[in-house]
Amino acid sequence: MDNTEFSKKIIVAIDGYSSSGKSTMARELAARVGYVYVDSGAMYRAVTLYAIRNNMVDPDKKIKTAELVAALPDIHISFLPSGDDGIQHTLLNGEDVEKLIRDMEVSNLVSPVAVIPEVRARLTAIQQEFGSHKGIVMDGRDIGTTVFPEAELKVFVCASPEERARRRLKEMQGKGENVTFDEVLHNVVERDRIDTTREVSPLRKADDALELDNGNMSPAEQMDWLIRRFNERCGL
Repeated sequence: MDNTEFSKKIIVAIDGYSSSGKSTMARELAARVGYVYVDSGAMYRAVTLYAIRNNMVDPDKKIKTAELVAALPDIHISFLPSGDDGIQHTLLNGEDVEKLIRDMEVSNLVSPVAVIPEVRARLTAIQQEFGSHKGIVMDGRDIGTTVFPEAELKVFVCASPEERARRRLKEMQGKGENVTFDEVLHNVVERDRIDTTREVSPLRKADDALELDNGNMSPAEQMDWLIRRFNERCGL
């Protein structure tokens, strides 16, 4: 579907818990309507990978905040358009790190990185620049509350921790990663705790967001719901 079919470009902000399927929904919606897709979570994961690679993580898994903040001007994140695999790849200082940022080591450290105010401020500014011309779909934890509080369509996606862990485990095993359900569930629950209790831009449903509990929905049912909401906001 070409974006010339839509006379009014809007900003779509999709927030939600980890492994709730928000990135898949956002990516597909953008492809269908010809919008730009930005995975804000991938940006935080890229910063986390940078910290790991540059010895900015203590042996007890604490982030060396001062060192990471000082390095922020040297961290450049961009995206490649979706290729044959249908995935928008993340570049860290020009290197394709899409696969690397999805492993469990990064997953276990991304929430502690994301609570650092200076990291959030830098990435929020970049994200807002991406959306300056509208026609964008962005997913994350604070897109509808902090990054684009003026977004015309805000969606908050949720499902039980167990269901989200099952989805994440299936995805990771499909990539050949050797992890257990308990490990993934622990990661999901801990990320929820950190994301909802951080001082800066905590994960929460925006007052004007539409809630979507997709725990018992198929991917097709989710997309049908989202397309209807998108068309309503665009006056179609």
